[in-house]
Amino acid sequence: MRSCLMLSLFSLASAISDFPALDHIRPSSSLFDQQQAATDLIVRRLGADRAKQFTVKVVPNADPQHRDTFTLISDGNLVSITGTSGVAASMGFYFYLKTYCGCQFTWAGEQLDLPHPLPVIVKPGVSITTNDRFRYYQNVCTVSYSSVWWTWERWERHIDWMAMNGINLPLAFTGQEAMFQKVYMKLGFTEDDLSMHWGGPAFLAWARMGNMHGWGGPLPQSWMSGQLALQHRILNRTRGLGMIPVLPGFAGHVPLNITRLYPNANVSRLGDWGHFNSTYCCTYLLDFTDPLYNKIGSLLVQTMQEEFGTDHVYNADSFNEMSPRSSDPSYLHLAGKATYKAMTDADPDAIWLMQGWLFQSGFWQQEQIQAYLTAVPQGKMIVLDLFAETSPIYSRTKSFYGQPFIWCMLHDFGGTMELFGTMDSINKGPFLGRHFEGSSMIGTGLTPEGIFQNEVVYEFMNENAYAPAPRNLTQWFSEFARNRYGQYNSDADQTWQLLRSSVYKGSAHMSVGLSGGLLFSGHGAVPTLEPRIPGAFPHVWYDPKKLYMAWKHLVAASESLRNNTLFRYDLVDVGRNSLQMISVKFYIEMVAAYKAKSVDRLKSAGEAMLKILNDLDQLLGTDHHFLLGPWIEDARAWGTNEAEKNLMEFNARNQVTLWGPTGQIRDYAAKQWSFLISGYYAPRWKTFYETLMKCLNEGTKYNQTAFQEIVLETVEQPFSYDRTPVPVQPRGDAVVLSRTLYQQYQPVMQSSFYDSLEGWAGKGSEGFTMAINWLQERWGDTEVRVSLFN
Repeated sequence: MRSCLMLSLFSLASAISDFPALDHIRPSSSLFDQQQAATDLIVRRLGADRAKQFTVKVVPNADPQHRDTFTLISDGNLVSITGTSGVAASMGFYFYLKTYCGCQFTWAGEQLDLPHPLPVIVKPGVSITTNDRFRYYQNVCTVSYSSVWWTWERWERHIDWMAMNGINLPLAFTGQEAMFQKVYMKLGFTEDDLSMHWGGPAFLAWARMGNMHGWGGPLPQSWMSGQLALQHRILNRTRGLGMIPVLPGFAGHVPLNITRLYPNANVSRLGDWGHFNSTYCCTYLLDFTDPLYNKIGSLLVQTMQEEFGTDHVYNADSFNEMSPRSSDPSYLHLAGKATYKAMTDADPDAIWLMQGWLFQSGFWQQEQIQAYLTAVPQGKMIVLDLFAETSPIYSRTKSFYGQPFIWCMLHDFGGTMELFGTMDSINKGPFLGRHFEGSSMIGTGLTPEGIFQNEVVYEFMNENAYAPAPRNLTQWFSEFARNRYGQYNSDADQTWQLLRSSVYKGSAHMSVGLSGGLLFSGHGAVPTLEPRIPGAFPHVWYDPKKLYMAWKHLVAASESLRNNTLFRYDLVDVGRNSLQMISVKFYIEMVAAYKAKSVDRLKSAGEAMLKILNDLDQLLGTDHHFLLGPWIEDARAWGTNEAEKNLMEFNARNQVTLWGPTGQIRDYAAKQWSFLISGYYAPRWKTFYETLMKCLNEGTKYNQTAFQEIVLETVEQPFSYDRTPVPVQPRGDAVVLSRTLYQQYQPVMQSSFYDSLEGWAGKGSEGFTMAINWLQERWGDTEVRVSLFN
């Protein structure tokens, strides 16, 4: 039995708020159907024979706060699971697998080697009740950054993961364009009117929020029809398990041609969110007082009810990263009231769920926030405190002025892959939220912009659903490693303890945001001689040598764990992160050599940078989770003809690179994937190196603007339009290559450069200059240059 719960100042009793207005939000499926759905889940995960050792019973929920409970009893041959919903039973199933059987089920794979006989839990068994009523899941961006190309097979496994981790309030945005199409067609719009309203498949999240329109489109009808069919399957499964899917509501963003059909429509243009040109920017926002606003909003809810049925919870975000046209509290109060009324006119039981991300903006002061939130009757709105692990809003808004809120962990921006986590904050934050004076907290949630990274963070956060107190992180990480690999291994344990005390020791006041320590994402992605913003120099919040030591222990563990798929994934992941951190030194050496006008040193550093990029690409290529090919292959599969397939591939390539016609949000969604490194990042760094070398040889001055124009024309834009097939299957042996690369780069990892890196990081151009000066001072006998080309 896991025993990693520690004594704390937190009371075990939860300070739970009671909101009668939410009482009608219940699972729509019968207890029998939920019981069958949970049973089917166990069969899918264990196979029919082993699943026979588990029985499921779903019983009515008698808890006055509607919190879920599961109970487990086992005699060694049969495990009896009783839950108050299909989700509760599924969560109990996974709790048993993790806590008693030492198993793990994650995005990257599973370790489900159950013991014989099964562990015993004597009567009356173990009974666990969740801390809160809701466990929310998804950011509105997640569907674009991670699940955009999924078919039902991918969704089915992921919904199982959701249920096993207790998710009961998932965002369900798939297929909404087909619903809006029906609404707008009823109002007289034509297909031409709508062609520039939606973005392409990989950019739908931002078209839905009114940030931009049209980029990556036009959206094929085959896509909308296919997504609509997929949404039906998603809703059937999630509801069958007892989840309450959140459907989209109307936030006021309308097609540009609305004034052709409705000349008197009161519309205004939103700002230029991402520096797009007039073709794609400045979406129309229909005024909240216009009768057409209510007509469209209520018609949307009505149309969805006819198509899908409803669970009465709708998401709408009118001002996500967009400033309202007025800060007058009366205007904002009216905006909130109109959005809610459009829902309730079609569904009197509607609950408005909104992301609290907008309140991170300085526009929203206390008066504005209060006016907007109190426009809705108390309890009829749920606010997602979207970034609570780093920048909670509840604590400075009197718990959202009494509206129920969900404490969420955002964690990841753009689906980037840096090893990162604010584990201390995630460990304590939800308990602080519940016990905040006057707390209106009703749940916890996961709201990453992209998934498939840092699985340890999400495994830990999900346990906040039922953990009675903050946990002992040292012990928890040890048990995580044991479950992940199916056995205790001292080197593996050391790996995760080192990661716990380094990359996962991120500050709650630090946003991993755009750069996250990577040379391949955010503002720091494009090489430059003079970083002018803090994010342009890698933000290293830990001792890099701890990361390198973790890699060393993982390589050592490969002797006994090499056949474990999750271990091989981690071996590549930690090696990948180590190589990109090592590359920081080569980058600084390139700049220092140029400033010192040393052709020889520039040649050495430039060749070292290109070599490490090649090595990184090869390492990533050994595991299918780190390949560009499947992302493109999955995208092209959604096209019904060559033109559509090419459009899908363009969307896939552009999103993870330029993110716009000319790099409007360049590299925000960067991935360290094989063939993305060799086909995009390496050529860009090669051009940088060659440009610096040419400047030294010709005695000319480096020009950043000219360099970026060259890279845009010769590397970045061509990559978006390239159709050259890339491998979809891994190549090489991750274990063999990891051993080779570790030995090869070990001398560099021991450099005293990394002793100072943490101190330089986060200081922008000042830290960059400090690093350059440090290197130049040691370019004598004291700093031995290691050759990587023997």
